Amino acid sequence: MSNLVRTLGRFVYGVGEGVRIGLESIRANLFRSGLTILGVAIGVGVVVIMAALITGIRGSIQEGIEGAGPRNFWVTRVDLSDVQLVQTGLPAWWDRPPITAEEARRVRELPLVRDAVVSIGLQDPGGEGGITLEVGGTRVMGVTGFAESSSWPEYRQGTFLKGRNFHPAEVDERRGVVVISRRLAQDLFGEQDPVGRRVRATAGPGGVVPLTVVGVMEPAENLFAEQSGHMAIVPYTTALRRMKVSGDWGEMIVVPRDGVSLERVEDQVIGLLRTLRGLAPAESNDFSLLRSTQLMELFDRFTAVFFIVMLALSSVGLLVGGVGVVGIMLISVTERTREIGIRKSLGATRGEILWQFLVEAAVLTLLGGAVGLGLGVGGATLTASLLPIPAAIPLWAVAAALGMAAITGMLFGLLPAVRAARMEPVEALRHES
Repeated sequence: MSNLVRTLGRFVYGVGEGVRIGLESIRANLFRSGLTILGVAIGVGVVVIMAALITGIRGSIQEGIEGAGPRNFWVTRVDLSDVQLVQTGLPAWWDRPPITAEEARRVRELPLVRDAVVSIGLQDPGGEGGITLEVGGTRVMGVTGFAESSSWPEYRQGTFLKGRNFHPAEVDERRGVVVISRRLAQDLFGEQDPVGRRVRATAGPGGVVPLTVVGVMEPAENLFAEQSGHMAIVPYTTALRRMKVSGDWGEMIVVPRDGVSLERVEDQVIGLLRTLRGLAPAESNDFSLLRSTQLMELFDRFTAVFFIVMLALSSVGLLVGGVGVVGIMLISVTERTREIGIRKSLGATRGEILWQFLVEAAVLTLLGGAVGLGLGVGGATLTASLLPIPAAIPLWAVAAALGMAAITGMLFGLLPAVRAARMEPVEALRHES
């Protein structure tokens, strides 16, 4: 027990002595130490900023998926498992038939399905994105538009502030009605009540279509809330028949009944769609089912590329800092040769000398890590305040940043530390400072 206590005491003393000497060395060589700290800080800062942004975006997407119904799933012609960052040629699913409103109606009749929502994204052919709405002399372009079934609130988060949603009968009769977001209502009508007012919408080859505002909603806050602040939702039948919108890229959102197995619901939907499309047993599905968990997997797969870039950028900064550590520690060993000789003459072992210089190098890079951590937190906070991108710094990023800094110091400080540990006491004492 006494040997253990003695060993532990010597270890703690060695760490404390290394920290003290390291801080004195930094103070004595501020310029050289500053360059080293800066290199490490850049590497660590890149890691923290990227991790904070990716974690924040992932959390926001996760919240949106959970709010939209974690058990809901999508039926689409697109096979997201085959989507690539760099696509060469047309993907295999390109020629698949579109999801139709009749298929959604038949799926809605399944005993385990509570609802099946048709959703089609709208696009103004003459605009740069989204659709265009006009009232009098006021025009708002780039509105995020959707054509959907009347049950779209089953999966799209939001709160009705005024008016109502459009009814199933209005969908069947292809009525010219629309639900708009609060921000869009304010920009179009100012302080006037928009419910019952008419707007002119351009969303497809059908040209300008008059619509009556029946409701105003506030979309739930998430990563895309700022982008979707201008939002309009119309009956999908109105979009298909009156606006002449193509349904080729529409999708179906399936809402299972409570308490039923999601796998059983999926099996029913797959079986029905294969029957409706006349697929033989040996033929593959010409549609895809997408769960919310698969969306997160796809996000993680894409962000893995950014993590690789992040590590490459941070490695450059850490390499610069590591080269600086080697230079500073070699100079430190040379300047303290006589000190090393005296300590060895008094009984210091090679391991103790080695450990002291490794701790000193780690102190240097840990300071750089602390500075980089501060820069990363500040950069992530600034980015989140200027852009609609959330930032959440995970604990693993803090631990990884500081750990990378400490390991860099020890790895690059190993050569000078070994050189100091191998010195012979007699030769070291003869050295002239």
